[in-house]
Amino acid sequence: MVLVMGACAACKRGGSCTEEATRQGVIDYLSKRVGLNVAALNVQVTSLTCRENDADATVAFTARGANPGQPMSRRYTLERQGDHWTVKESADAGGSPHGGAAAPGTELPAGHPAVGGGAPKQ
Repeated sequence: MVLVMGACAACKRGGSCTEEATRQGVIDYLSKRVGLNVAALNVQVTSLTCRENDADATVAFTARGANPGQPMSRRYTLERQGDHWTVKESADAGGSPHGGAAAPGTELPAGHPAVGGGAPKQ
């Protein structure tokens, strides 16, 4: 009985690694960014890997409203700080269509201008 009560108390301890807890950590992080209206976004954790004091989450964002459009995904590494999760770092979750360069091993369409910061070819 004592073991069961102890296990239940541990489960109710703050800071557990759940989709909602890590989602809130990402929202808190984004709320500090100037010029970003987090209230206008749907924020959904699509993948979560938990370790003892850190977690990796992939988060999808869409605009709120009748036509939310295509989701944008971003990866976040979070760490437990007391009873909540905070973002340590973030990165694109996939290739960006506006990243400025073709993915390695791919070619640009015929006639496409050169990319990558070099001088144009003559």
